[in-house]
Amino acid sequence: MAVKQIEAEELSQILSDATKAVLVDFWAPWCGPCRALGPIVEEVAGEMASELDVYKMNVDDNYDFAMQNKIVSIPTLMVFKGGVCVHRMVGAMPKEPLVAEVRAHI
Repeated sequence: MAVKQIEAEELSQILSDATKAVLVDFWAPWCGPCRALGPIVEEVAGEMASELDVYKMNVDDNYDFAMQNKIVSIPTLMVFKGGVCVHRMVGAMPKEPLVAEVRAHI
């Protein structure tokens, strides 16, 4: 599955319909670390497609959502399980540590 760009209004429906864990990458186009992390998130989405659904949300377009969820540094990745955030990662990271953290929480 390719990573799908979503808006804040879509997230609650995605989480309520989810049959597996959900990873959301909160990012912005002007953010260098976000751009560096993007291809890694795409790889993870492809490799973990049977375990995880992956989405991206632009914090500039969803500012209120970002503030309500205390997303003050980007990139921020949140792992949801059963509709609830079970883990949050802040900052760009190599693929192996990212996969290890995600696997530990799904």
